[in-house]
Amino acid sequence: MRKWTQLELLHELEPVVGRELDRHLNAAKEWFPHEYVPWSEGRDFAGVLDGEEWDPTQSRVSEVARTALVVNLLTEDNLPSYHRDISLSFTADGAWGTWIGRWTAEEGRHGAAIRDYLLTTRAVDPVALERERMTHMTQGFRSPYELDMLHTVAYVTFQELATRISHRNTGRFTEDPTCERLLSRIAVDENLHMIFYRNLLAAALEIAPEQTMQAVWDVVETFQMPGSTIDGFTRRSVQMAMAGIYDLRIHRDDVLAPVLRQWKVWDLEDLSAEGEAAREQLASFLEDLETQTARFEERRESRRARQHARTA
Repeated sequence: MRKWTQLELLHELEPVVGRELDRHLNAAKEWFPHEYVPWSEGRDFAGVLDGEEWDPTQSRVSEVARTALVVNLLTEDNLPSYHRDISLSFTADGAWGTWIGRWTAEEGRHGAAIRDYLLTTRAVDPVALERERMTHMTQGFRSPYELDMLHTVAYVTFQELATRISHRNTGRFTEDPTCERLLSRIAVDENLHMIFYRNLLAAALEIAPEQTMQAVWDVVETFQMPGSTIDGFTRRSVQMAMAGIYDLRIHRDDVLAPVLRQWKVWDLEDLSAEGEAAREQLASFLEDLETQTARFEERRESRRARQHARTA
């Protein structure tokens, strides 16, 4: 089987990028973040304007909901790092460059809108949030895949879908219609981005099936959300998993499995030994993940039962 270079793949896939960009622009609906923020609820904070000190009782969302909102926002905050890595993985020329610019512009409004909502409604501690933003953005984000285009596209396909689900479920969990409306709108953007990358990788599978299959396996095996470097991420992700906002079942059944099925990885024929090995590893990984998921769900149900008994 032919071994494609990065430059060859970028050139070969550029027509696909152009078609997917046109499809995306036709599907995307213009929207304005300021319309989703309840500005009339805002008031000055303590500080140079001598406003009111923030207090947890002012927040209308639960502690777990605040955790999920902050994780989602801090994840969005690292957009400059994501832009850098994607730019270095692709090229700034032609349709590739146009897509990078459009994707970055659409992603940029997500963090701004969520932050405006959180501060206007006093949902979170503004001082703690700003300190975390400074720390997290200073750390930045570095792709673990050596800025290889195939690995990057595979990663962002899964990541965009995972982010879409996390935003939607967080919105529902807040039980605040305003927040749910905003996060649902952001999730629409994330879904369109996922479709772009998913379709692009499907084309790569046709051109270079072995290399692409290996990239998919590498990403699935090592996948972590881009916010995994947030301070206390493990503890916070467990809180979100216990609440059902994003857990192993969602990751396996609603992120990995449907994307792999859409790519028809189980139906590809005439793979080399290397490609077949990667596919077998994928299948084994999903089986192991199912076992882990079942164990986690048992522990979660036991914990919920104990909590219910104590409350009763």
